[in-house]
Amino acid sequence: MAQQADVIVVGLGVGGEALAGELAEAGLDVVGIENRLVGGECPYWACVPTKMMVRATDALAEARRVADLAGSATVSPDWAPVARRIRREATDDWDDKVAVERFESKGGRFVRGKARLTGRTTVEVDGTQFAASRALVIATGTGPSIPPIEGLAGLPYWTNREAVETTEVPASLTVIGAGAVGAEFAQVFARFGSQVTVVEVAEQLLPLEEPEAGQLLAEVFTREGIKVVTGVRIDAVGHDASSFSVRLGDGTALASERLLVATGRSVDLQGLGVDTAGLDASARFVAVDANLRAAEGVWAVGDITGRGAFTHVATYQARIAAADILGQPHEPADYRSLPRVTFTDPEVGAVGMTEHQAREAGVSVHTAMTQIPSSARGWIHKAGNDGFIKLVADARRGVLVGATSMGPAGGEVLGALAVAVHAAVPVEVLAQMIYAYPTFHRAIEDAVKGLH
Repeated sequence: MAQQADVIVVGLGVGGEALAGELAEAGLDVVGIENRLVGGECPYWACVPTKMMVRATDALAEARRVADLAGSATVSPDWAPVARRIRREATDDWDDKVAVERFESKGGRFVRGKARLTGRTTVEVDGTQFAASRALVIATGTGPSIPPIEGLAGLPYWTNREAVETTEVPASLTVIGAGAVGAEFAQVFARFGSQVTVVEVAEQLLPLEEPEAGQLLAEVFTREGIKVVTGVRIDAVGHDASSFSVRLGDGTALASERLLVATGRSVDLQGLGVDTAGLDASARFVAVDANLRAAEGVWAVGDITGRGAFTHVATYQARIAAADILGQPHEPADYRSLPRVTFTDPEVGAVGMTEHQAREAGVSVHTAMTQIPSSARGWIHKAGNDGFIKLVADARRGVLVGATSMGPAGGEVLGALAVAVHAAVPVEVLAQMIYAYPTFHRAIEDAVKGLH
C-alpha cells in the first residue's frame, strides 16, 4: 500500500525546500523527496560557491589596480583558500545533513531517492509508493544541457559542478558557452592564472542581455587576456591523456588542459514520468499558470517551470504555490520585472525586457544610455570603472519596461531600476527624484534625462 501524505514535494532544491518547509510549518503532512542534496544547485554548485570564487577574483583585481590609485602592490594568486572556503563555509564538503534536519525540524518527512510520478497524486521512490491527498509538487530543477557536438559525449569535460569542486586551477581552459555561467567562470579562472578561451555560437557574450553588455564584456575580457570567439559553431571535440581539442567551424583548432561546457540547462520530463500526471513529457519545461498550477492537484516551482533559472524566482514561486495550496489569498505570479545579475567584473544587472524583446512585443520603444566612466562616481572610481546604464521605456505609457545596470556594483544599482519597472513608476517621476551625489546610482538620473 502507498504511504499517505497531504503533500508530496518531488525535489528539494531551493524552491522545493522552501515550499515543503512552509507547508509543513502550516501543519500539513509533507513528504519531501530528494535524490541529491537538499537545497539543490544553489548552495552547493552555483550561487553561493561561485560568488565566493567571484569575491576572491574581485579582491585580486582590486589589488592589481592599486598601482593606478595608491602606490604598488604584489599579488600572488592562490586557489587553495578559495577551495577551502567553498568546502568549509558553503557546502559542508557537499553534505546536506543540516538542510535535512532543518526540513525535518519543521515537521516534514524526508525521503532520499529518485522519484518517478505514477499519477496525479502518486509517486514511486525506489519501489516505495507515496500518495498525496492534497497536492503533488514538482520541483526537480534542471541539469546541464550538453550539446550534441561530435566527440563530446563520454569525455571528462567540466560542468559547473566540476568547476566548483576543483582544487586546482588548470593551466588552460576552453569554455563553451558565454551566458552568465560561462562568463563568470571564464573570468574567475583567468584571474587565477589560467589561459582561457571563451567560445560562443551567438554573435555576442551574454546572448540574452543587451548587445552593449556583451560588447563591453568582450572588451574587458580581451584586456584581461581572455580570448573571445563568438559567432562560430563547434564542429568537434577530442581528448587525449593531456588535453582537450576543439575544432571550430571556421577551421580554427583550440587546445586546453580542461574543457568547461556551460551551454544552458534542461529537464528530463520523460524520465520523471510527468505524462502520468497529464502533463506534456515532450515539452522543454512544465507549463504552469499564474498560481503555479500545472494540472488539477499538481503544482510546479523553480527552474523546471522555465521562468528563469534563478534562486529568487524559485523562492518567489514557492511562496505563491504555498499560499495557493493552503487556500490563502495571494497575488498571482508576475514576471514583468524579473531581475537578474551576471557577477562578472563589471557586474551586469538587468530587469524586465531588453530593447529587442520590447520591440518584439510591440512596445513603442524609447531608449537612453549613459556611461559610468563619465559619471562623477565613475570618474572618481577610475580603475575598474567600465559600465553603463541603459533604459528601455514604453513611450506611449511613459514608464520603464526594462533596464540594464552594468558596472561596479551593477547588481546593487539595479535595485532602484527594478522598483521602477515593477511599480511602473512614470519616467516623469524618475526625472524629479533627488539622486545622491556622488554615487553610481546617480547615473540613472543622466539616463532618465536622455528619455526626455
